[in-house]
Amino acid sequence: MSDQIQPWPVVKQGSQGHPVPALQYLLRDRGHHVTVDGIFGPKTEAAVEQFQIADQLHVDGIVGPQMWGALVIVLARGSTGDAVRGLQEEFRFREQSGGPGHGLAVDGIFGPKTATAVRSFQQALGLTVDGIVGPLTWRALVSGMLSF
Repeated sequence: MSDQIQPWPVVKQGSQGHPVPALQYLLRDRGHHVTVDGIFGPKTEAAVEQFQIADQLHVDGIVGPQMWGALVIVLARGSTGDAVRGLQEEFRFREQSGGPGHGLAVDGIFGPKTATAVRSFQQALGLTVDGIVGPLTWRALVSGMLSF
């Protein structure tokens, strides 16, 4: 089913809104001190460049497919932290836009409600329904699938 999943989005300085908060939470989970405000400004760009240097990626301050692939963190029930907040923010985005959100709190705890949201999202897209947020589920989320 991965051929039906939209490509990774490209975000860069000046980008605002979805999926910038998820990017910022993922950067925070990787130890970068950025404010999660949904605005890809100079501090987010600097964190992106620092990540690119550390991960030996092309350093351009732009988040494209290669960087998303290196940045996302596999999450499952019991996971905690900023990456989980980024995941929950994706479902909050869908709720606000009339999509399949479940009123998740952005609390950084991958508990039963987050697991249910992930499984429902995977099922709706025809992905393997395992409740694990790996690269394919992340790509579907940050590319904006099932949002209106």
